[in-house]
Amino acid sequence: MTRVFSGVKPTGHLTLGNYLGAMRRWAGEDQHRSDALFCVVDLHALTVDHDPARVRRLSRQAASLLLAAGLDPDLCTVFVQSHVDEHARLSYVLECVATDGEMRRMIQYKEKAARERERGGSVRLSLLTYPVLMAADILAYGTDDVPVGNDQTQHVELARDLAVRFNQRYGHTFVVPRATSPAVAARVMNLQEPASKMGKSDDVGPGIVYLLDEPDVVRKKVMRAVTDSGREVVYDREERPGLANLLEILAACTGGEPAELAGAYDSYGALKKDTAEAVVEVLRPVRERHQELCADPGYVEGVLREGAERARAMARPTVDAAYRAIGLLPPGNAAR
Repeated sequence: MTRVFSGVKPTGHLTLGNYLGAMRRWAGEDQHRSDALFCVVDLHALTVDHDPARVRRLSRQAASLLLAAGLDPDLCTVFVQSHVDEHARLSYVLECVATDGEMRRMIQYKEKAARERERGGSVRLSLLTYPVLMAADILAYGTDDVPVGNDQTQHVELARDLAVRFNQRYGHTFVVPRATSPAVAARVMNLQEPASKMGKSDDVGPGIVYLLDEPDVVRKKVMRAVTDSGREVVYDREERPGLANLLEILAACTGGEPAELAGAYDSYGALKKDTAEAVVEVLRPVRERHQELCADPGYVEGVLREGAERARAMARPTVDAAYRAIGLLPPGNAAR
């Protein structure tokens, strides 16, 4: 079977963008058609200033929401990154293959480093090197497909480059992965700033719909969404980004096509109302299942423990092979 790996970073509460762009597809398609692993990538949350207690809390919440979104531990592997040592083991080896120039060309590094400097903070080394850790996350499992949003495709390309380079220098060790993305709502935009992604790391604001928002809160945020000048409802991502964002969200929630849906509306208000109700209904089962899981924390802990055991068993042979290939002495030979 094709092997799929993807993850969520516990740097903020998961959003509608996370769900429509990734999590729903993982539950509805990927776990059924492939040997799939889904991970809470908590080590990535340490690349910027953070509250340790908040990272732990958000990691538990993210794991619960993955299950609430429909991931079935009988069909896929759900685990926390830091529970599997092979991620960090492989990351260092891949750092010995990556170059400084590659890291500094990463778009997200440039953007995040610039924001950190603007705040007067210092840029952590891990912010520069975390794309290599992401590559290790992917390559450790012999991953074929990496379902990601458009903003993450550069990182998958890095993983491909490192896999090819390692294989050429030290012998075939890694599967070369490829990025995959859904056709609609691959990148849900902020309702107040339609040029920006609806990101979970952003400050709390009216443009971000969180998976655990109450229905009335969701309705209020969607009804207050920024639209564009003009009265005609048309789908045009370049000229009418606010309107296009609403149409893409509605399409993702209802299974329609943005351009076709536009023809059914003659006012922004009607479009916003239908989009708000569609979002409420899409998120309703997720919120209800999350409440059930919160009442049974032992179940979630058990899923994560068993998931880490399975993930470790899958990753260790590949990581051990990479250690041997690059020239490290196996532990059994240390005394010889």
